[in-house]
Order: sequence, then C-alpha cells, then structure tokens
Amino acid sequence: MNDLVAGGNLPLPDGPLTLRVPGPFDLSVLITGDSGKVAGDADFVFYNQPAASGARLSGDTVTVDARRLRPGASRVTVVVSPAEPGTALGRLPSIALQVSSVRGDAIARFTPPRAQHETVLLLAEIYRRGTGWKLRALGQGYADGLAGVARDFGLDVTDDTPPPAPAPAPAQAPAPRQPPVPASRQPAPPPPAADPFLALVNSARNRAGVPPVQSDARLTAAARAHAAAMAARGELGSEGADGVSLHQRVTAGGFAYLAIGEHLVSGPRTPADFLDYCLGDDRSRQTVLERAYSHVGVASVPHARSGDVFWTALWAEPYSPQGLARTAADVLARTNAHRAAAGLRPLAPDPRLTAAAQAHSADMIARAFYSHTAPDGSEPWHRAAAAGSAHRAVGENIACGQRSAAEVVEGWMNSPGHRANILKPAFTHLGVGFAGGGSAGTYWTQLFGG
Repeated sequence: MNDLVAGGNLPLPDGPLTLRVPGPFDLSVLITGDSGKVAGDADFVFYNQPAASGARLSGDTVTVDARRLRPGASRVTVVVSPAEPGTALGRLPSIALQVSSVRGDAIARFTPPRAQHETVLLLAEIYRRGTGWKLRALGQGYADGLAGVARDFGLDVTDDTPPPAPAPAPAQAPAPRQPPVPASRQPAPPPPAADPFLALVNSARNRAGVPPVQSDARLTAAARAHAAAMAARGELGSEGADGVSLHQRVTAGGFAYLAIGEHLVSGPRTPADFLDYCLGDDRSRQTVLERAYSHVGVASVPHARSGDVFWTALWAEPYSPQGLARTAADVLARTNAHRAAAGLRPLAPDPRLTAAAQAHSADMIARAFYSHTAPDGSEPWHRAAAAGSAHRAVGENIACGQRSAAEVVEGWMNSPGHRANILKPAFTHLGVGFAGGGSAGTYWTQLFGG
C-alpha cells in the first residue's frame, strides 16, 4: 500500500475502487471534464443525491468505476466535510482516506495536514492520464462550506453552513516539485525597489526574528505562469491543464532548490490580504516564517469572468553543493539517532552509496517514475554495484514530497517497512540522495549497505 503526501500521485489498477473516510464526516464527489466544471447537478454526488453514472455513495464510502463515468468525464474529485454543519475541521479527528479495490485490496492511504478553520477539504482526485487513470492526493481546504466548492466547480448550491469569513478563501494546497541546476545559475537578481508584498513579508519575518527574503525573478515567473493557469481553469491545483506541475515550472525556469514551500490561494484582493491569509494558521504561517527560505516569488491573476483572484507564492532555499551535503548529513544524523535509541551501531557515510542514491533521486525526476525499480529494470543492488559498492547486503528507502530531513525521516520511521531498513542491525553504511523537481517536488533516497 502507498502512503501518499499532498501532491503525490500513483497509477490506479483497472476496475472499481472504494474510497473511505471513517469518522464524523460526510463524503461527496464532483465529476468533471477537462474544463474542471461539472456538466450539471447530476455530477454532484452527496448525501441527498448518492449516485451518478460511475459513482455511488454509501455511508462513509464512495465507490468509483471510471469505466462507467458519463461521456466526457475525466476527473472525480473527492470532498470531505463535517457531518455536523458549521463545525471547523480542526475540531474533529484527523482525516484519513483509505483507497481499496472492491475486493478489499489496499491501494493507498492519505492523511492530509490537519485543517484548522476550514469546513471543507478537497481530499483527492481520480483523473485520466492517457489511457489510464491515476489518483492524486490534494488536501485543499475551503472556509465557506460546500457552497464555495460547488461554485468553483460550476454549481449553484445553497449550503446551510454560515461562512466564517466574508469571502471564499481556499486554504493553501501543497503541491508537488528537476534535478539540481549548477550553482553558477543561482544567485538571484536583487528584489525590486518597490514591492509591497516583499515589504510586508519582511516586516513579518523581522518581527519573528528570522532573516528577510529577497524576490527572485525566476520564482516570480513560475508563480505568475501557475496563477494564470489556475485562473484560466477557475480552480486551484498543483498541476496545469498541460500536466506541468508548479515545481516543474520552477526548475524549468532555471531555479534549483534544496527546500521549497508554496501557497496556492484564491479570494484575497490585495497583497496585504493575501499575506494575512497565509499567516492565518500554524502550518501556513510556518512557510512564511521558515528561516531556511531566502528567496520568494509571488503573483496573482484574476479569473476572466468571475474576477476571483488566484495567487501563487513560492518560497525557496536555493541549491548549492554545500547545502546538499548538509541535507544528506542531517538525514544521516537523524537516522543514527533512531538507531542509537534502539541500541544499534551508527551507520557510516559511504560515498559510493551516496552517488547511487543521488543518481536514483535525480533519475526519478528525469524519467518521471517513483519506484525502487527503474524503467530499465535496475534494482537498488544493481545501482549500488554500478557505483562500485562491495556491500553484500543492500536496502533502499525512497520518499517524495517531504519538505525537510526531519519530515522524511519521521515518515520513514512511521512506515514499518522503511523503519525495518533504518533499524536493521546488519546494515553498517548509508548513502543519501535528494533532488528537487518533478511532479512531487522532492525525491529522497536512502541506500543502505552492510
């Protein structure tokens, strides 16, 4: 089973799927075409209308059969809201999406970042890619109930939940993230002399005791292109209609990063309102005030008909060889701390395993896959041997989408299979690889040897 992070995706097997969210929640789904809009009321499946062609809701479970969707349908968006109208999701238990085949075989699990004041969450989407279908984890919040979601998808629905704010303001949607660009293509141009958003941001960072950020033309261009793509579709998302992710736009523009964060928001009208929204909850505020981020790009584009303003902000720590070495050392140190707590010997860094791990992280971006088995059929032990490693025992952990060494090691430790590699007594050495870009934004590899 795959544990997804926000922005992560995976191909789906043929046949019907069940998507379940246990707890005090209501599930609903919206069926759309490439435009991102429903064809009519029949495309909204919820407690008062529990079935449509290819989708059926029963209690806490919705069954989707992509082969039976109406003609022209290419996307099914799964929405979760509190069973008790007016309740903020932050007051309820954590949301956990379980995706299975109708036979009960587990396919994926997604636990989105905990919502705060939002009352609706776009949880995941099933979408057509070529001749197959894929699942993408979203985790995008709305503060104005199902009515706000319905309006964005082209429906006129009256929601009995009073909006807690005067204007709809979907929460940030973490988005996914190309191999490192030479450091000579880094330093960024200086910030514009008069940038109201930059002045506001740096004032907030100064109050928090963190260094200022500077505007970067490449990040700004990527933010503007992505905001325009969202405005053209009339919906938030981490991927444009052309299938290009936000972070692929960043790396294609020549900016390589070690760490990145983003805000994707619609609603605020001014830079001050947008920043206030970004500072509105702990997780979002943490991105604005992250000490590691030194560069920022922000842009807003209004929807041509509704006038709704779509914002993209990108925050980043530029790539450098020294920074990459620090990141790898941090992963190793955190891994060894867990081994020490278990009474095990620390792993030693291994340059050959590091070279193989780094190459695999970059390869997953370059060839657009996420697997221990590369498209050419090579496995971890093949990659270790090709790099010159003589270790007889080899193991590998991979991950994508995590924003820091702390987050990725914690995620591995919370997964039994990955934890077993970290705590395997027979392993004596470790190589760590990291690359930024691709559809998930960050790709991590641990290659163990013993």
